[in-house]
Amino acid sequence: MCQVDEEYNEQLEKRTVPSVSQRCVKCKEGTAALIIRAGDAFCRGCFKDYFVHKFRAMLGKNRLIFPGERVLLAVSGGQASSSMLAQVQEGLSRNAPKKLRFTPGIIYIDEGGACGQSMEEREGVIAELETMFRATGYPFHIVHLEQVFDLPISVLEAVSSAPQRPEGSYKAAVEQFVQNARVKGSCSPGEGHMDPAVLDAQIQLSHLDTQDLANGTPPSSLQHQQDLERLFASVRTLTAKEDMLQTLRQHLIVHTARTKGYTKVMMGDSCSRLAVKLLSNISLGRGASLAVDTGFSDQRYGDVIIVRPMRDYSSKEIAFYNRMFGVPSIFIPGLDTKAPEKASIQHLTESFVTMLQADFPSTVSTIYRTSEKLHTARPPHSSEMETVAKCLLCLCALDTKEAEEASAFHATLVSERLSEKRVPESAQVGSASTADTVGQCCSSGVGQEGGCSSRGQGCCSSNLTPVTPDLKSLLCYSCRLTIKDMTGVESLPPYIVSEAERRHRRSQMKKEISEFLLDDEEDEVAAS
Repeated sequence: MCQVDEEYNEQLEKRTVPSVSQRCVKCKEGTAALIIRAGDAFCRGCFKDYFVHKFRAMLGKNRLIFPGERVLLAVSGGQASSSMLAQVQEGLSRNAPKKLRFTPGIIYIDEGGACGQSMEEREGVIAELETMFRATGYPFHIVHLEQVFDLPISVLEAVSSAPQRPEGSYKAAVEQFVQNARVKGSCSPGEGHMDPAVLDAQIQLSHLDTQDLANGTPPSSLQHQQDLERLFASVRTLTAKEDMLQTLRQHLIVHTARTKGYTKVMMGDSCSRLAVKLLSNISLGRGASLAVDTGFSDQRYGDVIIVRPMRDYSSKEIAFYNRMFGVPSIFIPGLDTKAPEKASIQHLTESFVTMLQADFPSTVSTIYRTSEKLHTARPPHSSEMETVAKCLLCLCALDTKEAEEASAFHATLVSERLSEKRVPESAQVGSASTADTVGQCCSSGVGQEGGCSSRGQGCCSSNLTPVTPDLKSLLCYSCRLTIKDMTGVESLPPYIVSEAERRHRRSQMKKEISEFLLDDEEDEVAAS
């Protein structure tokens, strides 16, 4: 039995801790410069080869980016997106053994207006990022988050994608691209340094894209900044604020890609970030869209495909690579900076995964491998039903269209319906009597000077009904929770409200003419 005075120092075995004095596990010759995992010690050269190969293998294995395509790199200035930008530069360089063959561009979304940053802080961050982007020689676009109030409703429409290419078309496209490059005697896209005059012109165009003034502020930002502050002030919880910010950021990136002619968008989501995102999305009710939210490719927008080439890298690997090879990055405070651990579901999930990863190093990889096995069942869709069947905000397939009676969602709907305040019977009788009388004013003096219509403001009974459309029927379960945490939908950007009204009008029109429409079975009988 164990005793209080018993000593165990001589009997316990000492645990072997990996040290950098070990040999590299790959070349077996160099001294290890870093240890990624227990037993995976790499020297400097082998770690760079391992890091670069993983990036190109991810792109080559999926074969979604064809030669000559324009790809937009979403760079936030953080560790992962800056490392992704460095990998693209490495792949397009002259000495790369297996060159990348697409044409890159860069986009940065300035979210300082939603995070409480002053205009001086935002301008300082943009100046640092411009210096970093200018060194790459790629065209870049700096977009302010306030520009969501100028977006058209076409952002919320899933454009039909191009027909799927045959299986051997990728190899044929590569061979054709190489042959054309040899004939023209041109270099690979993005190779070399750009002429200073051309680079200055692109910088001027990037400023024109954001409609900047001399002080770096968009002309409409004074009003739009107040609208943005009002929007995020109407959201009660930090969980809903982060979800809303993610949605608006995605809309701006997709709109910029469409208007500038980009067909692919690269995001810098790492393996650690996707593991946190998977668990937090399950908690937020986005289980039906996990495959598109965490997979390598996201094709919900149709003509613009979002890819995540950094999803095989852990945050530890990215931090080591940036530190060892001098990849610049900028820390930009966000909504959850200095927030308590339990301030939001996303922040709490990140703290939980990080602490679990410290004690069990395979936590992130296990969650990540689980996300790789998720696939979304895609039913056959038509062009008419494609817009109606998608969520108004996130454009994922609606998971609230037909709720089963035995589902948790149906139970939630029943509970909400029973919890609603019921209108008194006297009010119902009064409303019914006024509804029967068409054109009658709510006041006693109908058609007289004492009526409210004589004051030029219309009948006061119209003010009792809200003008904003009901968004609940157009949203998925997770987006419903986000809108539910808002004090009102009046502060939403105009393009969201306009698209909601358009969908409601279309649905109402379909109900009115439903008896004149042929069903699928009747259509087949008539055709035969």
